[in-house]
Amino acid sequence: MARADTTTRILDTAEVLFAERGFAETSLRTITGRAGVNLAAVNYHFGSKKALIQAVFSRYLDPFSVRFHDALDTLETRYQGGVIPLEALLESMAETVLAVPAERDSLKVFMRLLGLAYSQAQGHLRRHIQQHYGDVFTRFAGLVRRATPELPDAERFWRLHFMLGTVVFTLSGLDALKDIAEKDYAQPVSVRDLVRRLRPVVVAAMNAPLPEAPDT
Repeated sequence: MARADTTTRILDTAEVLFAERGFAETSLRTITGRAGVNLAAVNYHFGSKKALIQAVFSRYLDPFSVRFHDALDTLETRYQGGVIPLEALLESMAETVLAVPAERDSLKVFMRLLGLAYSQAQGHLRRHIQQHYGDVFTRFAGLVRRATPELPDAERFWRLHFMLGTVVFTLSGLDALKDIAEKDYAQPVSVRDLVRRLRPVVVAAMNAPLPEAPDT
């Protein structure tokens, strides 16, 4: 078996099992058994389970980072260095998020992996993402900061966190939502339909009034 074929088989298997079971619950032996390779192949191609986890994310985040930088370049050119509206920033991010996994028909897997990155991320994965992709996320956060000057930094952090959680939860449950919409409401729904419905909810949440300070 060619090296590229072996690497791809391991990555394809690992990303599905990680998305289904989580990082800690998925052993290398489970991955190798499903992929039809031996443990030595994983050690040879990746060196460790940590490196394999990082490689799984990089398959998505490498093209995502390039595409998102390009999309932000386009927005900055369009608005000639001025403030880019929040709606345009979120639309650009949504288009990029949809485009990358669509190349491999794996949006649900990508969303579940993003959820794991938040809920189960170990130190090595956070460091890997920050080191290799932190620049594009920092750039996006800076543009969002310019678009929402009325929000304190801490409040903006929480709203972005809630926004990401909403998007991940919705897009990782595509099949269930499509089934409910069609059976209960006779509405066939595409991914684009879901994003169209989700967009005003997310924008409204980001633009919501500041919460009242708690009584002391």
